[in-house]
Amino acid sequence: MEMITLNDGNKIPAVGFGVFLVPNDGPAYEAVSQALKAGYRHIDTAAAYFNESDVGKAVKVSGIPREEIFITSKLWLQDYGYEAARKGLETSLEKLGLDYVDLYLLHQPYGDVAGAWKALEEAKKEGRIKSIGVSNMTPTIWKEFVPQFDTMPAVNQVECNPFFQQRELRALLDEADVKIEAYQPLGHGDGALLSHPVIVKLAEKYGKNPGQIILRSEIQEGLIVLPKSTNPERIAGNIDIFDFELEDSEMEEIRALDTGKGHHDPEAPGVAEMLLANYKIHD
Repeated sequence: MEMITLNDGNKIPAVGFGVFLVPNDGPAYEAVSQALKAGYRHIDTAAAYFNESDVGKAVKVSGIPREEIFITSKLWLQDYGYEAARKGLETSLEKLGLDYVDLYLLHQPYGDVAGAWKALEEAKKEGRIKSIGVSNMTPTIWKEFVPQFDTMPAVNQVECNPFFQQRELRALLDEADVKIEAYQPLGHGDGALLSHPVIVKLAEKYGKNPGQIILRSEIQEGLIVLPKSTNPERIAGNIDIFDFELEDSEMEEIRALDTGKGHHDPEAPGVAEMLLANYKIHD
């Protein structure tokens, strides 16, 4: 597994296993267990995924030393503000059954972001979090909030794939050595990306499936990728991308697929209200 060094000196596996929309009380436990058996050492969950306890259970019974597994979780909007964020982190740690998380993110960029970030900075100093970061920050939102922070985020987790390559954001983050974690790295499940002729041609050339070609291209771009699956064959396949390398001309072909548009617009009016109304992690 390739490791990427973050701007705080910590190392993160380049491929992580995402569990968004994988139910708790069994399915998430089984999926994470499969991922760990397949060789993943980076698991990405969140308070608003409602499956932190399954993730923690799978890690605990895996037999793999805790220090060898990189665990990410995220603070939900309901727990923004300094005091609420401190409690939110403790709740995540309790559900995960862990003393610390390797990476903790502000899941959405709305409300008392500065107060929540201060709580994360303090928890990092206390050793409750190894690295801290943000998610869903566009260049405009980044410029609004990050200048208020004492600590530069280590990562920004955003939608990113060959159809939406986040070029403006990547150029901005490169200035501070902030890494992008790509969610939906294989697109939005509409099949258009996986069946694109450029991707299919490369899959045939390298004896890989289209998803592996896409993930390999993203790794070569320096992204951290978070593919998600509950299919054991796909889980194993998504990490089997380190035995080949795309040529520069092939990378250029994939770069040419960029539309500059994603499915989620964090700047759209009413997004914060919609998220709060649809994802309540506690009363």
